[in-house]
Amino acid sequence: MIPAAAQSRFRLIEGEQLQSESFAEAVEAGLSRDPKKLDCRFFYDETGSLLFERICELPEYYLTRSEREILVERSREIARRFPRDTILVELGSGSSAKTDLLISAWIAEHGSLRYEPIDISEEILRESSLQLLERHRRLTVHAIAGHFEDGLRRIESAESGAKLVIWLGSTIGNLTRSQAIAFLRNVRGSLSERDGLLIGIDLRKDVGILENAYNDAAGVTADFNLNLLDRINAELGGHFDRARFRHEAKFNSESGSIQMFLVSEESQEVAIDEIGRTFSFGAGERIHTENSHKYSIDEIDSLFHEARFALAERWFDSNGLFSLNLARPLP
Repeated sequence: MIPAAAQSRFRLIEGEQLQSESFAEAVEAGLSRDPKKLDCRFFYDETGSLLFERICELPEYYLTRSEREILVERSREIARRFPRDTILVELGSGSSAKTDLLISAWIAEHGSLRYEPIDISEEILRESSLQLLERHRRLTVHAIAGHFEDGLRRIESAESGAKLVIWLGSTIGNLTRSQAIAFLRNVRGSLSERDGLLIGIDLRKDVGILENAYNDAAGVTADFNLNLLDRINAELGGHFDRARFRHEAKFNSESGSIQMFLVSEESQEVAIDEIGRTFSFGAGERIHTENSHKYSIDEIDSLFHEARFALAERWFDSNGLFSLNLARPLP
């Protein structure tokens, strides 16, 4: 709960599309496909979110550590590129842990900040906003609980101050190349020429480094992936035995992406009570759960060009594993 002293600096808006598709409908559609698929957005129930926080701290998972390093070094520089009245908008804000580095730098540079985080989870938005408001007395938070499209529509109609949209964690990697271009074009349509886009994008690199990041020795990523089956059991009356499935993550050089799967160890049938159906799995049959596309520098530049953005600046971590890109909308 937001304390009374901070209420005047906090506002929560519920997006219109929050209930666009039920978990049951998505699971039935995904398991009826050939090949089978479960959408990666369903990873993040309470258990999945906690597991992902653990993943971010793993030695093999360089992404969070690398992006944080860049933000530690460059946040003041980024803040200085924008006027004082700029609104900071974050897509998929989550805990806002890394964003706090930019918020701190922004307030130190400009004295105050209005922050508009967008996330599907109202609970996470309230918790993260409370923590930020307690730390920063010169911060105002207008949170949007909903899908990215909800937030983009709202920032498009926002008052005339400049806007910096940030999208961290290489979440863009969950989209195919064509989907990424289409989404960034949508973002571009919500911005004016004085606005900006700050986006973290993971880079192509040695396959061993990539695959180790999604196959950690402690098995946390495997638990994260298999938790999808536990969620179906808990919420939809599923009868999955996770011991009869295994986690698989491999780099696909053709698509330039890490692809994650749940693989059936044997031929089996699994009933899901709420859906009222039984699904058959062959031995070795895979359920596709996530893509994480990696980009070369040329591919990032092409992505911006196709989406009508111009690169303003690009920063790398000290090991050259990850990129943080600042782009400006083209006319």
